[in-house]
Amino acid sequence: MRTTVLQCIARVNDVERDSTDSCHIRFGQFHIVVQQFSADGKTIFQWAQNVGPRKRKIMQLLLLKRALHTASKPKVSEVLTAYLKQCNEPPWTSYFIKHSDVSNDQFGWSHFNWTLDTGTNYHILRTGCYPYMKYHCTKRPWQDLTLDDRFFRCIKVINLGLPQLFYGLAAMFLIRHVEYVRIRDDTAPIPIYFLYAEDKGSMY
Repeated sequence: MRTTVLQCIARVNDVERDSTDSCHIRFGQFHIVVQQFSADGKTIFQWAQNVGPRKRKIMQLLLLKRALHTASKPKVSEVLTAYLKQCNEPPWTSYFIKHSDVSNDQFGWSHFNWTLDTGTNYHILRTGCYPYMKYHCTKRPWQDLTLDDRFFRCIKVINLGLPQLFYGLAAMFLIRHVEYVRIRDDTAPIPIYFLYAEDKGSMY
């Protein structure tokens, strides 16, 4: 069971979860119960609040729109796996992907292992650089990268994320190449961006 916190709710005063794993969100005079079942990806909203039907309908539409928009996006980890397989597991690759195109299930990760179902392992250097996320992938044996990940994360916090922001803004002007990653047959291909077209078999 996975409950999604909907970011469109403003001025949240209280959030709690009951024994059925429902998420109770209270703000002002509103009381909303949100349930999400990961088995089929559908979201069921149950409403119990003492407000007029007009306000209830507006909040219902806002929450439903947000939930459907998020549910329709593939996870950024799915794009990473699909791209590495699509390129026949290259020795290295480096690309940008837009925040708006994916659901960011690797938020806060900076340096980590990523092992494909074929057993091939990659060391991933990742950073957010709005409006993109940057991935640098190198094929290497598994290694404990916990200290590296924490070190890079601390640097980002100390710098207040400003270098990453400037990097992302610069990338908007420097990107020269686009490729598309197909996740599933029922979803549209996801664009990923490069500073230049890569030679996928090159070691450097």
